[in-house]
Parts: sequence; C-alpha cells; structure tokens
Amino acid sequence: MTESAEELVRKMAGGDRLAFERFYDRYAPLVYALVRRVVREPADAAEVLQDVFWEAWEAAGRYDPGRGTVEAWLLVRARARAIDRLRSVRRKGMAIPSGEGTGQAVPVDPGPGPDSEAGDRLEVAGALQALPEPERRVLELAYWEGLTQTEIAERLGQPLGTVKTRMRQALGRLREVVRRRQA
Repeated sequence: MTESAEELVRKMAGGDRLAFERFYDRYAPLVYALVRRVVREPADAAEVLQDVFWEAWEAAGRYDPGRGTVEAWLLVRARARAIDRLRSVRRKGMAIPSGEGTGQAVPVDPGPGPDSEAGDRLEVAGALQALPEPERRVLELAYWEGLTQTEIAERLGQPLGTVKTRMRQALGRLREVVRRRQA
C-alpha cells in the first residue's frame, strides 16, 4: 500500500529517513520540472532541488494540511527557491535564456511519476490552457520565468493592480479544478 503524502511528511517530521527517501522519489521529478522552467541551467536546477528537499525535511513538522496539499506546500517552496537562484544569477550579471517575446504558452511537462500524479499535472495543464490569455500569461511569467508581479506589469505594460487581479482570478480557477478533482 502506498503511503499518502501527508503520512510521509508526518513520518519525516519524526525523523524517518526512509519516508524521506520515498517522498523524494515521488516528488523530485515534479519539483525538478518546475525548477528547470524557472532556472533553465541543469546544474543550478539540481542545486535548487537539493535545497528544496532539505527545506522540506527540516520543515516537515510545520506542515499544516489545513493550508493546502503537500504538493502545493512543496511547489511553493520550489518556486521560491528557483526564483531566488534566478535573481542571484541575474545579480551576478550572467545571461539566462528566458524565451522572452515569443508570445507562446510554455507547455507543461507532466514528467515521470505515478499515474495519478501525472494525471493531476495534465489536468492542471489543461486548466491552464483553458484560462483566458491574459490570466494564463501572468501565471506563465510568474511561475515559468520567475518574474515578480511588478516585473510582469512592466513587461506587459499593464497596471500592477490589473496583474494582481488576473493572478488572483487565475489561481482561483486552477484551485477550483483541483477541488473538483478531490471531491
């Protein structure tokens, strides 16, 4: 029987290294795919991946299921660390390819993993594609290119309030997709 994500985190909080190994095996492909979309360089992405899982190990006891799923908890950490790395590299003056100006949606790679997780990722990818273009674009810029809302507003030539509203609306729509699936 496969342990739930919440059960693995509880065991990790208790110091169970085998639970951590199973947790890593289950979620590393998902986290790495997200990090690679933001960071782009494989070596940097590998370091961010290590940082994210180290943080998850240390913070396992503080995970609150009332605030969201384990996957969301982990991906929020991954996105934050990836953006930190991206900004660090930018400050050092290194060029990072960003695919800017293509105007095309960034495809979501479901990556390897159990069928249910791949299905979840495909469902979110489908929901993302179903969003109105302005909402989808702000999410892509935030999550795949690692831009802040202020940077998105500047890039798109839109007021910051508009970007914030579109982000909130888009995340609400995606949240509904996940809720319907869990019901």
